Amino acid sequence: MGLSSPTDIPGLRNRFLVCSLAAIAIFLLLMLRLWYLQVISADRYLTLSEKNRIRYISIAAARGPIFDRNGELLVDNRPAFGVSVLRQEVEEIDPLLTQVGNLLEVDVESLRARWDAGQRFPRYRPLPLAEDVSRDALDRVQENSVDLPGMLIEVRPLRSYPYKEMAAHLLGYLGEITEQELQEEAFAGYRPGEFVGKSGLEKFLDPYLQGTEGERRVEVDVRGRELRLLKTQEPTPGNKVFLTLRRDMQLAAEKALEGEAGAVVALDVRTGEVLAMASTPAFDPAAFARGITGQEWVKILKNPRHPLTNKAIKGQYPPASTFKIVTALAALKGGVVSPSTTVDCQGSVTLGNQEFRCWKKGGHGPTNLKKALKESCDVYFYMVSLDLGIDRLSAMAQDLGMGQPLGFLLDGEKGGLIPTRQWKRERFHVPWYDGETVIASIGQGYVLATPMQLAVMTAAIANGGTVLRPHVLKKIEDLDGKILRETVPEVIGTALAAEKDFREVRRGLEAAVNEPGGTGQASRLQGVRVAGKTGTAQVVRLKDDTNPDREIPYRFRDHALFVAYAPAEKPEIAVAVVVEHGSHGGSTAGPVARVLFESYFGIENSAGKSIPVPENGSSAVSGQGEE
Repeated sequence: MGLSSPTDIPGLRNRFLVCSLAAIAIFLLLMLRLWYLQVISADRYLTLSEKNRIRYISIAAARGPIFDRNGELLVDNRPAFGVSVLRQEVEEIDPLLTQVGNLLEVDVESLRARWDAGQRFPRYRPLPLAEDVSRDALDRVQENSVDLPGMLIEVRPLRSYPYKEMAAHLLGYLGEITEQELQEEAFAGYRPGEFVGKSGLEKFLDPYLQGTEGERRVEVDVRGRELRLLKTQEPTPGNKVFLTLRRDMQLAAEKALEGEAGAVVALDVRTGEVLAMASTPAFDPAAFARGITGQEWVKILKNPRHPLTNKAIKGQYPPASTFKIVTALAALKGGVVSPSTTVDCQGSVTLGNQEFRCWKKGGHGPTNLKKALKESCDVYFYMVSLDLGIDRLSAMAQDLGMGQPLGFLLDGEKGGLIPTRQWKRERFHVPWYDGETVIASIGQGYVLATPMQLAVMTAAIANGGTVLRPHVLKKIEDLDGKILRETVPEVIGTALAAEKDFREVRRGLEAAVNEPGGTGQASRLQGVRVAGKTGTAQVVRLKDDTNPDREIPYRFRDHALFVAYAPAEKPEIAVAVVVEHGSHGGSTAGPVARVLFESYFGIENSAGKSIPVPENGSSAVSGQGEE
């Protein structure tokens, strides 16, 4: 009997067939998988492979510099060290963050917050953990780099403010981009940890100031050590911004306001260009650029003088006697008075059962328009306003740029308040009273204005009634010098009054500074004739208004104001000064304006020189303090 083949045995044949089919199926699956990996997913896995050995390291672009009108540098950048992490190389984040926090001596929670914010971005992009790291902390990180997988040390440009607090409110500050901002279309392409403009020009001009980041491609080994540089794409810096400011005048304004709370605005009366704009107290924008600490932030917020508020455009104050300029022009235009019209000031006026006193207890005697402006006689304007009426007075104020925002470049500009009969009825549902007109005529009561509005009003008086929009941006240039944006003077209103009326008002303002008995003599200059008006705005009405200022608590003292222009015969510059709780416009705000004029005209500083200031009487029940 011969041997049979295994295939002749039915059981073996079936098993052989099953095994063969299984082997073929497995082989086909392997082939399909190989085809999928080699063909269908080739690009994807090639990219992943490249990312395992190639790092893409961004190179931050420097923000554009900011210059004054003469090309003097106001804001620049400086190199600073930062610590970043590549998430794709990190397996356990908690131990890493703890170790990095200890080495940098920073709160681990802040590092965790940055890590969490970066989860929605590519793992192969460096995620900034700490900015402006000190040299000692950097050395500690480098010494422990072997135990810090994915950790990178980068040199990044950091915003630099050479003059610290100078023009801080105007220039603004930077801050780390928030999660909410990252989700907005305006911030498309930004990454967690990046700094963007948060206020002032840094915010408004952020699209121009932000450059385009570059990139380095480097080959690394399995430990993350760089082997060789493959490619570099250089960053493109931001554009150059030129302002209308004069650096010397800006520094002079802030020096003159040092230790005070208040604001100064200086304008070119011919163009509306802002030559200086200071608000005090201020803050150091560099603290925000490097990342402000919680302690620093709380200190700023708790400061009762509000250092974050730009008082030049957001501070709203009673304009006090500086508003008499408006009353005088309105009265001349309306035919209520002529330059020779005389009012006998005996120190007070009685209206109904209420007495409205002049700041000068004994009165000014027979007073015409020029004398009323020169000596700031309250009674003269009380009497004039009763014939003029609140609506005509308010109309002139509005024509001179008061009572509404001026359209200044920065956010948050306030509009002040110029009351009318209709406004009061709509606001309080009661009629307007003559006593309120009397108070409004000297810039008290409901009347409010910002320092910027006072400067614009003064410039309009100086140039004959043309109200110009104040602007601080001169031009923006790219790296090749091409002008991307340029500001030209813009007329936003006109105060319609006869030239002879403007001339009579200007005569009174000139006398206030340059003639004996004028309240503005503290701003007088040698060689340049200044014209101006003082103001003292009552903050609260005191029962005993005869107390010397040194006995009145600071927060209850009157605000000091002064507005002026020069040269009187051919005006070029207008200045408005507000010193919070400065007591008297003539003796406190006037010298500040004088410093601005000295800087503008290149006159030797006269600080400390003896300039006679008139002795004035006690404050008035009406709310107008001594000048």
